[in-house]
Amino acid sequence: MPPSTPPPGALDGRRIRAAIVGLGAIGRGSHLTALRQLTAEGETEVVAAVDIDATAVEAFCAESGVPHGYTDLERMLAEQRPDLVTICTPPTLHREQSVTALRAGAWVWCEKPPMPTLADYDAVEAEEGEAAGPYASIVFQHRFGSGTRHVRALLAGQALGRPLVAHCQTTWYRDTAYYAVPWRGRWETEGGGPAMGHGIHQMDLLLDLLGPWSEVRAMAGRLVHDVETEDVSTALVRFESGAMATVVNSVLSPDEVSRIRIDCERATVELTHLYGHANADWRITPAPDVPDDTVAAWRDFGADVPSSHLAQLRELVASMRAGQRPRSSGADGRTSLELIAALYKSAFTDATVRRGEIGPGDPYYTAMHGGAAGWAPAATASDTVADTSTGAGTGTSMGVVPGAGATEAGVPA
Repeated sequence: MPPSTPPPGALDGRRIRAAIVGLGAIGRGSHLTALRQLTAEGETEVVAAVDIDATAVEAFCAESGVPHGYTDLERMLAEQRPDLVTICTPPTLHREQSVTALRAGAWVWCEKPPMPTLADYDAVEAEEGEAAGPYASIVFQHRFGSGTRHVRALLAGQALGRPLVAHCQTTWYRDTAYYAVPWRGRWETEGGGPAMGHGIHQMDLLLDLLGPWSEVRAMAGRLVHDVETEDVSTALVRFESGAMATVVNSVLSPDEVSRIRIDCERATVELTHLYGHANADWRITPAPDVPDDTVAAWRDFGADVPSSHLAQLRELVASMRAGQRPRSSGADGRTSLELIAALYKSAFTDATVRRGEIGPGDPYYTAMHGGAAGWAPAATASDTVADTSTGAGTGTSMGVVPGAGATEAGVPA
């Protein structure tokens, strides 16, 4: 455990000191908004903001009332000693910044995609505390809220019968101007295409509802955009339970929708939305022989708590105060990233990939493109991809891309 980690209970009776790293749309919007709400409730206080753009930092602090602005992450950590660092920068920076924050004793809440590779993710997890933290949690806000909680309970208790067939769909639309941003559509800076940067939320939610997957068979293509990564992918996924699912990720779809459908023995449960969901976005259709009172109980979702950064942050703060590993961290936060790595490996090798297959020594462990001809950047397509699972930098340079960052929930990615 890092020496600066507060002991369990050290956060009792005081506000959690938070810092925002990366002041693009997601930092300014979803993260600051969630932190402000918890500040109003006496739970948190935003003590610092960090971005490589000094002008942006100054303006952000003046507008939001954040007392301290920095262009250097390590200096901020040393001077302000926050309990929580929220990372809102592009994926290529997540590993270094997460490791730097953890080593300073701060918990981390990092935007998706978690890291560009499984090797990067494992390097961050290796820096976590052993007992009461600090831990690094990933922003997967679609798992949180009343709708997901209710459906998860129904499925876990098999009230709807065994899950049998599922569909997971993220069909969005992104034009040429979207990919004019230099870091988009590139393996090194974005980590992948729509499977990694867009569909990851619905795939993560599907895994959260159905449990461990066992194998995947996939295809990927570049049908429209002149990019390194794919712009569409499809996959067939088998779960350990025996359930089977189709997965579609696209940025070529003018009629945009995010959808999950799960057919169980006694009912179909379906979620249809775009960038976030509420109780009304869920629908449960019973089999003909299910009694009306049973159906009414299934459809009673209780008070509406929409999926949001706030819903996840509330739970994260509670975990911090309890000194417990939060959901969407460790193995739980890794599961969707592993599925995406397996999806790419299957698509680029034309083979079925099984869970647990991709580890050190596998080219897809250190690069989502796996060095595959026709997919890897020209400079690396014929090279052996190095294993970077150890020796992460300490973040001597801040490296935040000005105004950049993952974008989410009403701020399209």
